[in-house]
Amino acid sequence: MGGEFGTGRDSTGLLERAEQFGALNSALAAVTASGQGQIVLVAGEAGIGKTALLRRFCADAGDSARVLWAGCDPLFTPRPLGPVVDLARVLGSDISAFAGDGARPYEVASALLRELASGPSVLVLENVHWADEATLDVIRLTGRRVSDVPALLVLTYRDDGLDRWHPLRVMLGDLPGSDQVTRLELAGLSPQAIAELAGPADVDAEELHRWTAGNPFFATEVLAAGTGLVPHSVRDAVLARAARLSGPGREALDAAAVVPGAAELWLLDALAPETSAKGLDECLGSGMAMLAEGKVEFRHQIARQVVEESLPPGRRKGLHRAALAALASQAVPDLARLAHHAEAAGDAAAVLRFTPGAAERAAAAGARREAAGLYATALRFGGALEPARRAALLERFAEMTLYAGRRDEGTGALREAVEIHRAAGDLLRQGEALRRLGMQLAASGALAEAGAELSKAVAVLEGLPPGPELARTYNAMAAVRGVADDDEAFRWGERAMELAEQVGCLDAIGDTLNIVGTAQLRTGDLGGLDKLDRSRELAEQAGDEAGVERVYVRAAAVLAARREWVLAERYIGPGLAFCRERGLESSLAWLTLLASEAALARGRWDDAAGTATLILALPASGFTHARVSALMILARIQARRGANGYQPLLDEAAAIVKAAPVAQVALVLAAAQAEAAWLEGASAQRIGEQSESTGQAGPVDVRWWAGELEAWRHRAGLDSGDPSALPEPYRLEITGNAEGAASWWLDRGCAYEAALALAGSADQAALRRALDLLHELGAHAAATVVARQLRALGEQGVPRGPRSATAANPAGLTSREAEVLRLVAAGLSNTQIAARLVVSDRTIDNHVSAILRKLGARTRGEASAQAARLGLTSPP
Repeated sequence: MGGEFGTGRDSTGLLERAEQFGALNSALAAVTASGQGQIVLVAGEAGIGKTALLRRFCADAGDSARVLWAGCDPLFTPRPLGPVVDLARVLGSDISAFAGDGARPYEVASALLRELASGPSVLVLENVHWADEATLDVIRLTGRRVSDVPALLVLTYRDDGLDRWHPLRVMLGDLPGSDQVTRLELAGLSPQAIAELAGPADVDAEELHRWTAGNPFFATEVLAAGTGLVPHSVRDAVLARAARLSGPGREALDAAAVVPGAAELWLLDALAPETSAKGLDECLGSGMAMLAEGKVEFRHQIARQVVEESLPPGRRKGLHRAALAALASQAVPDLARLAHHAEAAGDAAAVLRFTPGAAERAAAAGARREAAGLYATALRFGGALEPARRAALLERFAEMTLYAGRRDEGTGALREAVEIHRAAGDLLRQGEALRRLGMQLAASGALAEAGAELSKAVAVLEGLPPGPELARTYNAMAAVRGVADDDEAFRWGERAMELAEQVGCLDAIGDTLNIVGTAQLRTGDLGGLDKLDRSRELAEQAGDEAGVERVYVRAAAVLAARREWVLAERYIGPGLAFCRERGLESSLAWLTLLASEAALARGRWDDAAGTATLILALPASGFTHARVSALMILARIQARRGANGYQPLLDEAAAIVKAAPVAQVALVLAAAQAEAAWLEGASAQRIGEQSESTGQAGPVDVRWWAGELEAWRHRAGLDSGDPSALPEPYRLEITGNAEGAASWWLDRGCAYEAALALAGSADQAALRRALDLLHELGAHAAATVVARQLRALGEQGVPRGPRSATAANPAGLTSREAEVLRLVAAGLSNTQIAARLVVSDRTIDNHVSAILRKLGARTRGEASAQAARLGLTSPP
């Protein structure tokens, strides 16, 4: 790193950090000049100098921007919204109102953004690798909207201990694009810089660099120890430095070491009451700790941890007990800190007193992973708990494990809770625990086992007077049984609805409407949308975000599966906005994928490709379906446009599907491969080979994906079997009704699918319509196939691009479509237009659908306004 900047100390006073310092200054200058926020990520191993760099930068930045600084502490379980709570104490404003109990990350992020909008600011959040789930959500949501405020958001984190599944990696992948984010990687110092750092010290600089790999903290600790020797470990270096302190100085250092983060002076007095002010001064003078804003903090957490771990077990526990007593006496106790010290002190009574409350606060803030950890701690210390209280902890722990990747542990906890309630003869709680167990198993994919446990719950609860618990259990049966059988969903849903209304259980009513409405949609009954919309209204009234989320996702997914893309987009767009604002990442990922698939189906291929590219840029986590689908979307767009490079995308998708076959995904892949082969002009045999699915059977209704595959076999001239059970558009095409199939697709805004259906016709007029549609979409490969068919039928002068009349029209309308648009703008109905032009009503319906799609209009009124702008309002 020395290079052009030299090895000496630069204007920052730091060694070999001029490049990073310059990048920070450039980012801040961009913020102050444009008023648009930026993000800087500062990564590096522990001790590499992240804090030193930012302290120097912020000292200079204070002249041009307000500097805000907060960090995450290495508690056993992080404080929910810890750095935000610290900021709220400094800022006051409306952040304080949202940083307390029950705070929701999207509300906190909105309040923080309002605060940052007041003027140029630098907000540093340190050590976000220790951040709780809710804090990461706040950072994610703030980062997405940082361009709206004049703020530089700086995040520091250690990158040497993050595995690919760490929540921080997921959060970082969800930040805005590279135009708003600067990434700084801090490397170790060069041998020359280490030699300069060592100066006249009696130490071998080359050996020091070799041992420390240029890590500034490690090197500084060795030099500060003053032994002239390079110790065998960082621990030795830190302890050698601490050993130079007198007794009172070491007492103060030990007291500060058991407090993660900053220790208040009053707290240190409680931990080391015999230590004089001189001892504290010596501790601070050693350079190992510093005083800021009335608090003592180690200059580096590595040193704090080393000192704490070096304490004899009895002394360490004694200090934690003293911290526990002092913190518990405060008027507003910090439950997360109390839980930490109670666990470190091994005080079971204190753990059970403070940890469940800390877990509840974490859960309320959305830090459910942390809540699960706190409940697990309480259970570990709760062997002697009264059974009913232990069962309650087990059930709350299990609920949190649904969101924390610990579902198997949650299942075990619920089985124990069931046994506790059974032994106590508490049938109501036993039934409730069985219902929770069934839903936990269902969430893990064990549907048969889930159904069995829910059946036990029904049997237990039906022996009691009817109540909300039984209504919720009927509802759970509808959800689980309905996955494989819509009739079961209706049957159990009807029982759930009747009982829920009888006992006034509104949450069961809303959930049942959701389940039954979804089942109706799966059967093709669009009346299910009314139930889903009502379910969403009830969830909104109750403040049930999960209920609202479920409606958006289920409606969008089922409508998309049935190719009802126009209706699906009514739920995809609002669902994306809802989930993005609230940081609901799982549903956001699913809806983002559906948005890309909708754009592909409706001919907005640039939009589809852009979204698919974003999906592929995210960390390859558990949502494998998203990555496979994104690969296939990009491959299909390239193949349709006649571009190269789609085969590697299909190959990567195929490798993923082979490793984890799923029926739906395998069918989509087979269809994409068959389409690519058809566009290449491959033989029927090869298309037949490509259209053989290897997906394993599953509970998902795959008729629509299987239907698409059969359509490709039909287009290749292969036997597609009995089409009677296939979905309507594929059945119509395979049985020779190309016009009917095309009309079905156009009604749903799917011009490419309509063109493919028409391409199977022997009628030249139908083929010309297909060619027009394909040219308008830029589907050059398919257009080439259709043009070849027209020439084979004797068509002369087949156009190689959009037909002249269409190309001359600024909206890409055909002459007939322009004529129809003029009549629409004149206020005529479809029937009146059909009579005037002497064609069928259905033909005009198709034309109007195509016009709306090309103009991007949702209504006839919007289309008429577009016609006026295009000069198409004069009578034909």
